[in-house]
Amino acid sequence: MKAHATVKSTQVSIFYDGACPLCTREIAHYRKLDQDKQVCWIDISDRSMPLQQHGLDYDTAMSRLHVLDKRQTMRSGVPAFLTLWEVLPYYRWLARIIHVTRTAAILEWLYVRFARWRLARRNSDQHRSLTANQASTTATSSQENEHP
Repeated sequence: MKAHATVKSTQVSIFYDGACPLCTREIAHYRKLDQDKQVCWIDISDRSMPLQQHGLDYDTAMSRLHVLDKRQTMRSGVPAFLTLWEVLPYYRWLARIIHVTRTAAILEWLYVRFARWRLARRNSDQHRSLTANQASTTATSSQENEHP
């Protein structure tokens, strides 16, 4: 079991799917920008993170991006991105523009659709992988039974 990240109240904590290649690339980009270590990066993909202490369950956490802000308020979706961007250089201006132009609702509408697609794709990929592993195990088992 891997060590859990310690959530500090002085940091923004981001809960992300480390098994998602797209998510991992995006998080790697953000981590490079986090020179001041204002963000606690929490990979929830292995299910060992005790999410209940943050008011989350695994399926909810995997369904969309979640961020615990410095006031310990949980945010998800576009508000989570805005919370993250507000502490990262180069993205602060983007968060301000979204706030000023009041486009967060439109972006949330788009994000909901993307998040559903990502989760469906992830579940489909996991199902294919599980089916392939079961087929491989069955084939290996059959071969062992044929050759004493």
